[in-house]
Amino acid sequence: MYCGIHWAEKTHDVALVDDSGQLVAKRHITDDADGYRILLELLTEYGDTEEKPIPVAIETSRGLLVAVLRTGKRKVYAINPMAAARYRDRHSVSRKKSDPGDALVLYSFRLLELTGGMRPLRAPDAAEGE
Repeated sequence: MYCGIHWAEKTHDVALVDDSGQLVAKRHITDDADGYRILLELLTEYGDTEEKPIPVAIETSRGLLVAVLRTGKRKVYAINPMAAARYRDRHSVSRKKSDPGDALVLYSFRLLELTGGMRPLRAPDAAEGE
């Protein structure tokens, strides 16, 4: 199971995709505690555990949502929004932008990059919190 998140300033689109590439769930969440709770509940519903968290690809490396996702052992992959847009343009028939579709693009982009050296965000240092 994998998760792609199209990040925006106030809301985010989430797509969960199984190992065969099939979309199993999508949600639109707000950028607040309620939205984060909904996201974490969704991940848990689809098998996310503390020992085996579902990896996430997201269009940013900063912010409270990323901080929430980086707690524990979860791998969080920050995808450059311009790279995701170029990938979408190359692989979309309509070339029409869609935030829920972008969440799927992030998942697909992450799968393609698995063998290309893309690394998850580093675990937060204790010094970062000071």
